[in-house]
Amino acid sequence: MSQKVIVTCAVTGGGGAVLAKHPGIPKTPSQIVDAALEAAKAGAAIVHIHVRDPDTGAPSNRFDLYEQVVKKLRDASTDVIINLTCGMDAELVLDSVEPIKIGEATTLKSSRARCLHAIRLRPEIATLDCATMAFVDRIFVARLSDLREMANLMREADVKPELECFDLGHIQTAKKLISENLVEDPPLFQFCLGTDNGAPVTPLAIQAMRELLPKGAVWGGFGCSADEMPVVAQLVAMGGNVRVGLEDNIYLRRGVLASNAQLVDSAVGIIERMGASVATPADARAILGVEKRG
Repeated sequence: MSQKVIVTCAVTGGGGAVLAKHPGIPKTPSQIVDAALEAAKAGAAIVHIHVRDPDTGAPSNRFDLYEQVVKKLRDASTDVIINLTCGMDAELVLDSVEPIKIGEATTLKSSRARCLHAIRLRPEIATLDCATMAFVDRIFVARLSDLREMANLMREADVKPELECFDLGHIQTAKKLISENLVEDPPLFQFCLGTDNGAPVTPLAIQAMRELLPKGAVWGGFGCSADEMPVVAQLVAMGGNVRVGLEDNIYLRRGVLASNAQLVDSAVGIIERMGASVATPADARAILGVEKRG
């Protein structure tokens, strides 16, 4: 195999429950940056960034926290590609249906507010979740009008959207954005596998999603929890890129808590043992068609 595989590390994620399970989850901007730099040193070409309240560790979408992280990463002696999440402030919680009562846990904000940090800080990449879907009783809202506005704002800021797809229909939604010239070539897809209500982590599901991609698309994916490393091998075998990190899985092996760098190192080992090579940030920029910022 001669393919170059892009490794992304999602260093902290936007979940709150994980904090009680792993004391090493990065919380402050400095901790997030340190984790990202360690992941880059281990072989990650891209770091996927959420931020957290520095005092409580709770998921956050505060602009000032993203600004601190991005500045510290750009000031550091690393070439890693920055990928900021735009998947926060998008949840609708209904306390009742008759009558309709919006719950206090709702975080839903406007499309512009959800991606303001990306269009102002201009990372190379920012995520665009192409699905309205339910996570137990929480509804993640991504109406087509929302996606169009966010994609247009990213295009105007020259930020490449990472089209996150949790199931087959989400790829069709992403292709509609591409057909409307809201996403520049080559489009970048991320298969989010093994979540509560999305596609399962199986070769059949990955194959089906891959078959729906537009010609020339760059794609990759990740599996959650115990599926994280097995899906690395599946994705590489099918020609895809990979994502690992504490956002998706907190264990190195059963009962042993991991660091982001250890998870990247494990993925790199799988990739190289399969005969592929790990893309450098420069390789990844050439593949994705993005330019270094900062």
